Amino acid sequence: MVIKQVIFACRDDPCPGKLNLSVGAYQTEEGKPLVLEVVRKAEQQLANDLYCDKGYLPIDGLADFNKFSAKLILGDDSHAVKENRVVSIQCLSGTGSLRVGAEFLAKHHQQRVIFVPNPTWGNHPFIFTLAGLSVEYFRYYDPQTRGLDFEGMLEYLGAPNTGTMGTDSTNHAQSVRMFVADGGECLIAQSFAKNMGLYGERIGALTIVCTSEDVARKVKSQLLLVVRPMYLSPPIHGASIVTTILKNSDMYKDWTIELKGMADRISSMRQQLYEAIQARGTPGDWSHIIKQIGMFSFTGLNEKQVRMMAKEYHIYMTYDGRISMAGLSSKTVPQLADAIHAAVTRIP
Repeated sequence: MVIKQVIFACRDDPCPGKLNLSVGAYQTEEGKPLVLEVVRKAEQQLANDLYCDKGYLPIDGLADFNKFSAKLILGDDSHAVKENRVVSIQCLSGTGSLRVGAEFLAKHHQQRVIFVPNPTWGNHPFIFTLAGLSVEYFRYYDPQTRGLDFEGMLEYLGAPNTGTMGTDSTNHAQSVRMFVADGGECLIAQSFAKNMGLYGERIGALTIVCTSEDVARKVKSQLLLVVRPMYLSPPIHGASIVTTILKNSDMYKDWTIELKGMADRISSMRQQLYEAIQARGTPGDWSHIIKQIGMFSFTGLNEKQVRMMAKEYHIYMTYDGRISMAGLSSKTVPQLADAIHAAVTRIP
């Protein structure tokens, strides 16, 4: 995989000032992984609870975790939840949720084709292919505007793809809730890696919205058959942390405040990078840096430029020019802006 090549190249680079922007992990201004205060509080609460144990969880995971995960994505007033049409099982972060869902679809869905955005994260095609699905792509990113290819997406949505499956282009709960409220069946892969900083806990959930309670019961039984030979029982610690936070209103509020702080800092990194690029007189329109949202940004840099930046400036990113804004800091923004300026002016 290309992403692994980038990671290994950065790992083997002896330069003390090297910068790895290929991995989507939030870091502090000091370049360290962030542990949320509410997570520390939840862990302390669990440590003091003498009734907590380290026994195996059921195949579908911690029951309260599943319940609160479904409510988080679907909303407290979801009719699907109230009608018992929703199945949620604990999985190994977002990757594990996708793999379980993909294998379930490969076994039980009449169509074996899944559409993913182009580009998508490098691991996604491997997950779906190894599960037995055929991967095809729909237009998503426009390299000319360095933004969403909206017309391309509409063209895909309007095509007669009856029975085929697709992945959502956003990670916002509102789009999911609108789809479910409109009567749609869907599989939702959730991860608490980035939004709670629980990367190493490998905690996520797969939620499936069905047409009826009877279908939901059948779906759950088949999901358990997928999970049992795969890993049997999910880890308990991360699920306990998430559950502790989501079921306590005060801790939930603290979490949303810290989450907003992370989002604000990423937005600040975007603004700082844009201003630094502009200050250097770098050719081209770089407004897409501040127009895009989320943890990652498509810079528009090509593979030759990316390789040059790794060789001469020790800055690493995926070869399609995608960078993790969450890996930047006020100290490293000038370093990246210098490298971008040099790459753009020297390499077409």
